[in-house]
Amino acid sequence: MTLEIGQVAPDFSANDQNGNTITLSQFKGKKVVLYFYPRDSTPGCTAQACDLRDHYQTLLDQGFVVLGVSTDTEKKHQNFIAKYELPFPLIADTEKVVHELYGTWQLKKFMGRESMGTVRTTFVIDENGLISDIISKVKTKAHAEQILK
Repeated sequence: MTLEIGQVAPDFSANDQNGNTITLSQFKGKKVVLYFYPRDSTPGCTAQACDLRDHYQTLLDQGFVVLGVSTDTEKKHQNFIAKYELPFPLIADTEKVVHELYGTWQLKKFMGRESMGTVRTTFVIDENGLISDIISKVKTKAHAEQILK
């Protein structure tokens, strides 16, 4: 599925790191940063999460809710959050349901090998549930800046 700016963001229901159900529709009326990343505690993913952490108050002040999504388990997310003091929830999309809805589970090529994996992508969703931006060329160390531009 290929999503485009201006489309309604697909609603979903998935568990966060504590097993709490998160739905996109529960954030209606707020702006949402929905960011998909490959793996907890890897260099790029850690840089991205820490950049969002470091600019979290600015994002909040601008009316954003931040939600991270990867295929890692709730337990891995708990460890990642604790280690880096992340202030936002991480969705444990172990069955890749949310990834499939947003088209971020794709065939990737790395060092001559092909495998399925998460394509690092951020969807910025407005107060009405419409996609206002899609960031596919994520700068992991300056991601908040890309979102706030």
